Amino acid sequence: MGLKSEVRSRKSGVRRQDLQKLWQNINQVAMKKSALITGGSRGIGFGIAKALAVEGYDLAINGMREESLVTGALDELRSYDVEVIYCRGDIGDGEARAEIVEKTIHSFGRLNVLVNNAGIAPRKRFDILETPEESYDLVLNTNLKGAFFLTQLVAKRMIEQKNTDSGFTACIINISSVSATVVSVNRGEYCIAKAGLSMATQLFAARLGEFEIPVYEIRPGVTATDMTAGVKEKYDKLINEGLTVQKRWGYPDDVGKAAAALARGDFPYSTGQVIMVDGGLTIQRL
Repeated sequence: MGLKSEVRSRKSGVRRQDLQKLWQNINQVAMKKSALITGGSRGIGFGIAKALAVEGYDLAINGMREESLVTGALDELRSYDVEVIYCRGDIGDGEARAEIVEKTIHSFGRLNVLVNNAGIAPRKRFDILETPEESYDLVLNTNLKGAFFLTQLVAKRMIEQKNTDSGFTACIINISSVSATVVSVNRGEYCIAKAGLSMATQLFAARLGEFEIPVYEIRPGVTATDMTAGVKEKYDKLINEGLTVQKRWGYPDDVGKAAAALARGDFPYSTGQVIMVDGGLTIQRL
């Protein structure tokens, strides 16, 4: 082989390698999955976001705070070598919900996993004989109405993606609470919202079954977040006295691990089911 022929052969080999790498990168991008996590910049939502980042999901993080106030959390998620966008908006508002979903799909080209995690506690705890309508409406608007209609919106887009791509996979994960079944008479609106979200899980699981889109519910117990910081002393004492079988607080990472397992498809035949992450709090004991 002459020198010119050898040079051409080497160049051709390099070009082939470059093309192979290019196609590999294109395929990797096409195969990457994305997740939208409401309330994903702190607490349980952030624990879920980290777990899905470890799994390689690109993330759309929804929250109410200015983006400048959550840059630390977003940067930490990006350290897992995934793409992260912030979708600020109130999921209790219809226009905001539409904008959140559009931004997510426009950024990633797909939406594989929805995690309905955003939730608020009553601003003040009232005995249910004194609960004002304003508190009831405020809590249910975010914790139930927002999650219901966001699921409705995302489910339609997931069905569209299923119809255009037979290999597309999707699931929806609702984060409720042991309060769906455990009574707290001084925050009835919160309990009602979580019980309603539990029923919404079963409703959407039944409706989306024909499309092979499973819908799951995770019920955390007493979990260490900013929402529970004000009652830490109370629950430290109760846990020590046996409130939970496992004598410790739950952590956002505990919920994150459960969500990651569901998103991976580790429970493909369990749509509509509840995953308890409560340290045994709800086990009936004598």
